[in-house]
Amino acid sequence: MEFTVSKTDLVRELSLSQGVVEKKTTIPILSNVLLEASGDRLFLTATDLELGLRTSCPAKVKKEGSGTIPAKRLLDYVRLLPDADINVKFAENHWASLTCGRSRTRIAGMSRESFPELPPMPEAVAQIPTRQLTAMIARTMFAISMEESRFTLNGALLLLGDNGLTMVATDGHRLAYVHRASSEASNGHAAYRALVPRKAMGEIAKLGDDPESKVSFGGDDNHLFFEFGPRLLITRKLTGNFPDYERVLPQDNIHIARLSTSEVKGAIERVAQFADERSRAIRVQFTTGEVKVFSSALETGESEESVPAEYSGPDLEIGFNAQYLLDFLRAIPQDKMEFALKDQKSAGELKPGQAPPGEAEAAKPAGEQEQYRYVVMPMRI
Repeated sequence: MEFTVSKTDLVRELSLSQGVVEKKTTIPILSNVLLEASGDRLFLTATDLELGLRTSCPAKVKKEGSGTIPAKRLLDYVRLLPDADINVKFAENHWASLTCGRSRTRIAGMSRESFPELPPMPEAVAQIPTRQLTAMIARTMFAISMEESRFTLNGALLLLGDNGLTMVATDGHRLAYVHRASSEASNGHAAYRALVPRKAMGEIAKLGDDPESKVSFGGDDNHLFFEFGPRLLITRKLTGNFPDYERVLPQDNIHIARLSTSEVKGAIERVAQFADERSRAIRVQFTTGEVKVFSSALETGESEESVPAEYSGPDLEIGFNAQYLLDFLRAIPQDKMEFALKDQKSAGELKPGQAPPGEAEAAKPAGEQEQYRYVVMPMRI
């Protein structure tokens, strides 16, 4: 195999593969990227057996073929080359010779025979606007459980239906729910339900760099497929039963505090500096016209702040994990947010503030409405 490729193109595609390539593995071939030269393109494939990425870029192919090279070593070296074309030639012993200007290097590769085959993309179930999918990931991914033992919570539930797209994530202490009613999302297809692993969601967010494009989404018995133009991300589905999230969403949180997002975020960030490092617990006090947040720790000190609020319900004081509240506040672009409560022992619900009707309609394309609900369990302090 022999081909010539632009350094810029090669670095861009290799960089995308780094999140997929297995760094610490007992199977050496998984640390490699598969290079395949065919027609007028170079195809790059990386996988860790759970997640796979196939991308391509233009190339001048002198001799078609394939081979594998350690992905990180190749990227680290190519990044240091001048901005010029790189000639790559594979020998019979699987070594690759790279020539760029006055630089000449040989890298030990491995036979492509032992590189895992990735399943082909099935017929797409739907075309999802990239902007919509990446926004939903940004608002749910932080609520995914980090505990490997709770594997059904190590991803987000993706629901596709006639009424739009829904994504839900929970770690048992909090739950993030986003629903986008969109005529574009469903394409009139039958309902589809799948658990998307956390790692795959992170890679989708990286690949969705063109907000105006659409993602072709499909699935088979074991895999989910996300096609971004010339790039295809394949992930194994998570198995198991996701919790009944509809039972968790509060129905009777009738006491609502409306606050400035930036003001309450700043207050919690400052007060959290004095919270217990393990529990991250702070106390939030709701009284007529204001919300107070305070924390204290014997070793570090104490802090208290008050934020003006539209609130006329009963006086309530509830303990929350400060990090859980901040994750939500950092994820929303709205200037205002709402805190809905029932009592001191029940879960609190956070929502983006509702924009005035005229502004809300102008901000979203026709036929799109988003609902974002974030539920946080209270803490005993």
